[in-house]
Amino acid sequence: MLKLRSISKTFNPGTVNANLALDRLSLELAEGDFVTVIGGNGAGKSTMLNAIAGTFMVDSGSILLDGKDITRLPEYKRAEHLGRVFQDPMMGTAPTMQIDENLALAARRGQHRGLKWGISKAEREEYHKLLKDLGLGLEDRMSAKVGLLSGGQRQALTLLMATLKKPKLLLLDEHTAALDPKTAAKVLEISQKVVEKNGLTTMMITHNMRDAIAFGNRLIMMDEGHIVLDISGEEKKNLTVADLLARFSKASGREETDDKLLLS
Repeated sequence: MLKLRSISKTFNPGTVNANLALDRLSLELAEGDFVTVIGGNGAGKSTMLNAIAGTFMVDSGSILLDGKDITRLPEYKRAEHLGRVFQDPMMGTAPTMQIDENLALAARRGQHRGLKWGISKAEREEYHKLLKDLGLGLEDRMSAKVGLLSGGQRQALTLLMATLKKPKLLLLDEHTAALDPKTAAKVLEISQKVVEKNGLTTMMITHNMRDAIAFGNRLIMMDEGHIVLDISGEEKKNLTVADLLARFSKASGREETDDKLLLS
């Protein structure tokens, strides 16, 4: 479903602030893969997701989605095929609009907008069912303004909006990092449920090693713009945090000293 072929990206090239963020990175995801991505600060995790989403163009290499070369495709055109949930719960929704209106916007993504009744009765019934499946009570608050929701509720709604059109690839960029542990666990549970229900190909960045091990069928660890570990199957199921740290040290040739990664 996704092929990254030797992609590279340097920010501020030719200056004293030059930063090689992606270094000839290659990666392939099969349809239905749920890949967790972990690594220290500055490893290139979010840069890789931004490159896939088209937030910026890569300097070299190619990106293929479902067999189509999207390397030079602008971000708004890639958005038709991608779903994305950001770290900030304030992103991804329109806070001054109602819950059902936000869902309607997501449902009409990529479609021609005409002058007709906003949300049909059938659509409201569908949204009610989808919201009920989240288990957060939002189905009884469809007329509430999204800006009044908690961070966890907004992330769950954003996740629902991002997957409403069943994207070819779902990108979760540390989408639970700004939430308290209990809420984060609930949003992760909902994420897995939505991914499995729709059979979505997914990449999830996390700083939490336990979550990286517990979720998905494959785990990759990044360091200095490239992949140093790629673990799947039974090998991933049997991993422990201690094993992962030891394997990272061996693969990278140094000890992992990122406090955020260790503490989580």
